[in-house]
Amino acid sequence: MSRLIPHPGLSALLVIVWMVMVNDLTFGTLFLGLVIGIVVPLFTDAYWPERPPIRFAAGTAYVGLVVWDIIVANFEVAAIILFKPNHKLQPAWLAIPLELESPEAITVFAGTISLTPGTVSADVSACGTYLLVHALHAPDPAGEIARTKARYEARLKRIFA
Repeated sequence: MSRLIPHPGLSALLVIVWMVMVNDLTFGTLFLGLVIGIVVPLFTDAYWPERPPIRFAAGTAYVGLVVWDIIVANFEVAAIILFKPNHKLQPAWLAIPLELESPEAITVFAGTISLTPGTVSADVSACGTYLLVHALHAPDPAGEIARTKARYEARLKRIFA
């Protein structure tokens, strides 16, 4: 605990999440959010001895991309459910080879996949080199793997580099 705010990004995120959850813009709410944003990182600092460097500008662009993909995927899944008969669905298990090395980056990658409707991350291999994903409709599994790696993993490699 060499500084008052050991994880400034986490502190800012905690304050923003607190303000959104409380849904009240008053001095007391902001003050309590700031207290939480300072105290939680101080207590958890010992559990993060080697945190990866993060490029916040690239991370902000990534969040925008993920939000857009979630919106688009909602419409795609709705179209699949409403207009595609069940016998025409082609669900698939995808074993995505991982180039990411840090546990934080792999967690964000798996979370991104699970947040996007139509896909869910099921497991990371014991050796940490594959992510097992279930896709609701994947007529071309190899293409889906390549698209996921290019769209998300490549960006995460730049963010956590």
